[in-house]
Amino acid sequence: MPSMLLATIVAIVVYNHEGNNQQVTFSLWSVAFFFSLLLIYGVGIVDDIVGLGARTKFSIQVIAASVLPLSGLYINNLYGFMGIHEISAGVGSVLTVFIIVFICNAVNLIDGIDGLSAGVSFVALTGFMICFLNEGIIVYSILIAGLIGILVPFLYYNIFGSQEKNRKIFMGDSGSLTLGFILGFLFVKFSMDNPHVKHFNLESMMLAYTLLIVPSFDVVRVSLVRLKHKAHVFKADKNHIHHKLMRTGLGQHCALIFILALTLCFILMNLTLWHIFNVRMGYIVASNIVIWILVNFGINKVIESKGQKVYISCQQ
Repeated sequence: MPSMLLATIVAIVVYNHEGNNQQVTFSLWSVAFFFSLLLIYGVGIVDDIVGLGARTKFSIQVIAASVLPLSGLYINNLYGFMGIHEISAGVGSVLTVFIIVFICNAVNLIDGIDGLSAGVSFVALTGFMICFLNEGIIVYSILIAGLIGILVPFLYYNIFGSQEKNRKIFMGDSGSLTLGFILGFLFVKFSMDNPHVKHFNLESMMLAYTLLIVPSFDVVRVSLVRLKHKAHVFKADKNHIHHKLMRTGLGQHCALIFILALTLCFILMNLTLWHIFNVRMGYIVASNIVIWILVNFGINKVIESKGQKVYISCQQ
């Protein structure tokens, strides 16, 4: 996705107005983010062309994510989640690398049917854009608006394009890894307590987490299922939520609509719990986990009623 990189280059340019003079400056983290993104995009390109092992991709993702804490960008406050508020730079740096790599892979792994990874990312990016606009942080809004503009035509040709007429396009690892890395970066940036960027906001982490629930919860569930069946965690299988929905008899488009609707339901529910009922983030996360388990339990029951297997290994 070269267009994503172009949008990023435009966005990381920060304009400082001093009288009639206009000066272009680059912060350390913006340069670090740009080169990390180039590294992730390069890995995706190589993987799309010749293929790379999961361990190799994972190692490079860790290296790329590690550059950001070194530049001063890391999660430094959990806003009372599990009773934790401010955290040290060392703990925050490790947590930041974990979150970015986790989200990067979650978005990549959910890219199993037309429009899914891009659709989930579209919803998340729209949410982040609204969040940054509300904080008056225009530079990130420019980046996100550019990415949303890129995803709109991609979604059209990915979902409705005809492969026979050479009018269908696919994302590949270069696109999904780049999207995932950007979303991970936005999660960390919006969650970070930085008085030079935005005011202290208790709901920052809750909002950022809510926008990425479905791919995040799905990759955790799939990993646990693989461990339960003693399968390799890095081995691909057909147990992601879109695979399971299609085993219930849904087509790709219906499965896509179901997952996007589920994403919007989580967002609406969490915002309602937070703003109207003043529920703490820990209880919100717990309720999300319960609902996710119930949804998957219901899907499993439908699969079994169809005479299909709930779990399918990579050999099957």
